[in-house]
Amino acid sequence: MNFNTNYEEVDFEYCRATSGLRLTNYIIDMIFFYMIMFGLGFVIGILSPSLLNVFDGLMGRLISLILYGISMSIIEGISNGKSIGKLITGTKAINLDGTDMNFGQAFTRNIIRAIPFNAFSAFGTPCNPWHDRLSNTIVVEEKKVALLRQKETFFDSLKQNPTT
Repeated sequence: MNFNTNYEEVDFEYCRATSGLRLTNYIIDMIFFYMIMFGLGFVIGILSPSLLNVFDGLMGRLISLILYGISMSIIEGISNGKSIGKLITGTKAINLDGTDMNFGQAFTRNIIRAIPFNAFSAFGTPCNPWHDRLSNTIVVEEKKVALLRQKETFFDSLKQNPTT
C-alpha cells in the first residue's frame, strides 16, 4: 500500500451548515434577543417610561438592529463563534481556514447584519450571506468537522505506521 499521497485537508465547504440550520439559528437567536429586549424594556419602563418613546418607528428599528449586532458580537466573541442558536443546533462560525474567530471578527461579522436586506442574502445554495462573505467566515456543522478531522488523524497514523 502506498500512503505517500497527500490526503485531502478538511473541506469546510462540505461541512457548511444548511440553509435550514441557519434559519433555525436565526429564529432561536431572535427569540433570545427579543427576550433580552423585553426585559430591558420592562426595566426602562419602570425607571423612565418616557425613554421608551425612542424605540418608536424607524429610529427604534435602527437601534434594535445595532443592539442585535452588538449583543450577537459579544455572545459569539465570548463563545468562540457560537450563538445560542448555534449552541442548540451544533453549528459554529469559524474563519475560512478553520480557525476560531477572534472578538474583532465576531464584531465585524455581526455589525454587518445591520445592513438592510442582509437576511435576503442568505437565500440560495450554499447559504452564504453578506455577513459571512464580508467577514471571511463560514458557519459549519461541528459533527461533520469532527468526523473529517478524525479521518485526517486516522490517515496520518496510517501514513506513519503502514502495515505490510
